Amino acid sequence: MAGAHRIVVKIGSSSLTSASGRLDPARPAALVEVLAGLHRRGKSVVLVSSGAVAAGLAPLGLTTRPTELSEQQAAASVGQGLLMGTYGAEFGRYGIQVGQVLLTAGDVTRRDHYHNARRTLKKLMLLGIVPVVNENDVVATHEVRFGDNDRLAALVAELIGADLLVLLSDVEALYDGDPLVPGTRPISEVRGPGDLAGIRTGTPGRSGFGTGGMGAKVQAAMTAASAGIPVVLAAAGQAARALAGAGTGTYFHAARQRPAEQLFWLAHATEPQGRIVLDAGAVRDVREHGRPVLWSGVTAVEGQFGAGDPVDLADGAGRPVARGLARLASGDLIRLLAGFPPPRDGAAAVACPEVVGAQDVALFAAHAYAGTATG
Repeated sequence: MAGAHRIVVKIGSSSLTSASGRLDPARPAALVEVLAGLHRRGKSVVLVSSGAVAAGLAPLGLTTRPTELSEQQAAASVGQGLLMGTYGAEFGRYGIQVGQVLLTAGDVTRRDHYHNARRTLKKLMLLGIVPVVNENDVVATHEVRFGDNDRLAALVAELIGADLLVLLSDVEALYDGDPLVPGTRPISEVRGPGDLAGIRTGTPGRSGFGTGGMGAKVQAAMTAASAGIPVVLAAAGQAARALAGAGTGTYFHAARQRPAEQLFWLAHATEPQGRIVLDAGAVRDVREHGRPVLWSGVTAVEGQFGAGDPVDLADGAGRPVARGLARLASGDLIRLLAGFPPPRDGAAAVACPEVVGAQDVALFAAHAYAGTATG
């Protein structure tokens, strides 16, 4: 950990706000002091920060986080500028420039946007600028969004090839139960999914102002760890100790090797546009032998998707086993299954009957945490 050069630090709203749910300027100031120390030592730091909605509450005269989407977007619109102003002023005290990077789910689910985001982040770091990343809540909708900044932080960590991801919240570590119940114990290390057996992680943060909850943080940690990136989950007040490798919080060991970037993107950044159900033989070919999906092994097609869209590959019971990029549109594939050639390129589809190429398949493990080169 102490040798990590590229570091992504995520902090949630609950760690930036007071008991009233409004932005507490002293809290980002304390975090910036720690991150500025890393920057002075030659580290490249990316900050993924929630808090835009919280920062906009007071200017809009709101006392609680709004539940209506349009009010959330209005608060984020006002608050994002205030949040960046706070970070700009605090980093400026140490002579460090910051750059705002607002992302939507479409910026990572679309391949070209994914690469654009990577180039922007890497250029900012090359220039010595600290990127401050947040979801673009002003335009995000309930249907199309990351859901929480923990997932966003894991994707950003993979985007830049980070050496370490630190998830800061108002909880000191992952516990083997509700941390408010006497007798529960913190978990110091997670080496694989077996260490999480029987642990329930659905409780939200103590303040109630965050949106992710511990379950989201653990899933994000496992996603990043599966990409070969070690993760520390710790309390915001212990940020300096966590970044120094002082043994605070919960440490998620990285997988033995990083997956191919395309496969990570497929498994964790995309949203499936449909589902292709496979027979038992096709499932074995995909999972055990790394073979392509042939249309002769397809038993059903669900949803509407085009050629090049991500789709889930499921077994006969409907359980997703992998995600891949479809080479045929759903309508054309349905016509093939019905015994009719598709209206376009029908002969080509029969001559080259791959529905999903072998190189375009990311397998799903029982958990996102696996020491393999697939998703």
